[in-house]
Amino acid sequence: MRIVVQRVSNSNVSVEGKIIGKINKGFLVLLGIKNTDTYKDADYLVNKLTKLRVFPDNDGKMNLSLLDVNGELLIVSQFTLYGECKKSGNRPSFSDSAKPDVAIPLYEYFINECKKIVPVVQTGEFGADMKVSLLNDGPVTIIIDS
Repeated sequence: MRIVVQRVSNSNVSVEGKIIGKINKGFLVLLGIKNTDTYKDADYLVNKLTKLRVFPDNDGKMNLSLLDVNGELLIVSQFTLYGECKKSGNRPSFSDSAKPDVAIPLYEYFINECKKIVPVVQTGEFGADMKVSLLNDGPVTIIIDS
């Protein structure tokens, strides 16, 4: 699994012009699931994500976690995180991205585990054509692989 974590002042995701998920201060999380990923990978990333210390403390140092600042999560599935571009040609290959029968249960598990820890968790819609808006704070963007 791979997550791209963006520290945001606010973020939202819409489908067909309707906002379906919206947060204030927190993390926009783009979640990619590989065809070999397991629940163990999800547990690892939930632990890293919720304890990631990238919010400023009183001295301005990135020393506080999402939980320390009462931050919120917006989780959006994104199979393109496993797009492979190393081979010849310019079209990415997505053969490492999990198919829906593998990805959906892991996506839902990841969300549910986050909800056990973080009070506000919003999501996109798996497989939908989504529009994501954000105000990146910093900017701070971290990539974490399981």
